[in-house]
Amino acid sequence: MEIPQKLLKLKHPIILALSLLPIILFAPSFLTVLTYFWPLLLSTALFLVSVIFLGKTSAHSAASDSDPVDKAGQVLLDYVSGEPTQLTVDTYKAE
Repeated sequence: MEIPQKLLKLKHPIILALSLLPIILFAPSFLTVLTYFWPLLLSTALFLVSVIFLGKTSAHSAASDSDPVDKAGQVLLDYVSGEPTQLTVDTYKAE
């Protein structure tokens, strides 16, 4: 009678050990996973390095109101944010 009570006390650790055992035995090693994914990891690292490099070396132009590219971008941002600029429509009198 004493052994079944002790087994019931250890029920959760036994279940955990029996469920982790196949994962440990049949899972691939870290080197196997690394050799499978090394092209993806390398390309991602190169992409991130190029983004950081281009971000640091690109020349940022001074924002001015006279720059038409900045003005167009600001109009688009205002439109998306829900604050469109009020466009004036010229009306012509019929003569």
